[in-house]
Amino acid sequence: MIESLSYLGFTSPNAADWQSFGPDVLGLQIAGTEPDGTVRLRVDDAVHRISIHPGKTDDIAYVGWAVAGPAALDSLGETLRNAGFDTHTADADLLEERQVAELIWFEDPFGFRHEVTWGLLSKPSSFKPGRPLSGFVTGTCGLGHLVLILPDLARAEAFYSRVLGFRLSDRVEIGRSVRFFHCNPRHHTLAIAHAPGMVGVHHLMLEVASLDDVGTALDLCIAGDIPITRGLGKHTNDLMTSFYMRSPSGFEIEYGWGGKLIDDEESWTVGAYDAVSIWGHRHPAEPVPPAIVRPFEETAT
Repeated sequence: MIESLSYLGFTSPNAADWQSFGPDVLGLQIAGTEPDGTVRLRVDDAVHRISIHPGKTDDIAYVGWAVAGPAALDSLGETLRNAGFDTHTADADLLEERQVAELIWFEDPFGFRHEVTWGLLSKPSSFKPGRPLSGFVTGTCGLGHLVLILPDLARAEAFYSRVLGFRLSDRVEIGRSVRFFHCNPRHHTLAIAHAPGMVGVHHLMLEVASLDDVGTALDLCIAGDIPITRGLGKHTNDLMTSFYMRSPSGFEIEYGWGGKLIDDEESWTVGAYDAVSIWGHRHPAEPVPPAIVRPFEETAT
């Protein structure tokens, strides 16, 4: 089954802003800028993990997941087809663009495009952060975690757990329901937040190796008037100390340190919480809703 979040692609009319926001604020390395204006960013030795494509609207274009190799990809492809999903095999041009050895893609019940891959190109000891930084926590834990906004919690849980193989980490009930799923030692790689009638993306979490890196990023956001959507705080379930900022492309970035690991899958007990944070994570005086969210329209499959 899926082992990690490998990469993400977004569309945005503000793609060019990532050439400064990525390295100067987040500490990412610019992997390159394509002729069409696509900005590619690195968080580790992988050739690139975040791509911002020019587009008329802010949206997520694709989610890239990693599996262990060819056999795992074939197995998941068969599982998807048996569950009624059409899978598509990448051509040479797409493999070259994503820099992976093999790829299949499909759309989930809510219209998100998922790409399942193995063999993301890596260049050992080549990552150079855009500003002084201890580095990002990736490796077997992948890029970070992604939080999706979905209209049907039961349907989403069934798809992500029974079809894609994610395991439930815990749940939070705070007037809305949130489910947290893992596929590697990171406490959660995917979270789904229930919003009836709506679909979208809330945030991408990037974990750094030092609490000082979080504080430095917070200072940079304040100095640069970058919107802080949640102040510094510590989460109840994954114990991440973090804050949230608005990216140039609408979705939020959670920038954190110290996340809990699930070291022993067999002994893990699914938790339940009625608060998001132990302390902090305060909203601004006038909190703004997620920017990448839209009414959900069911399509025929």
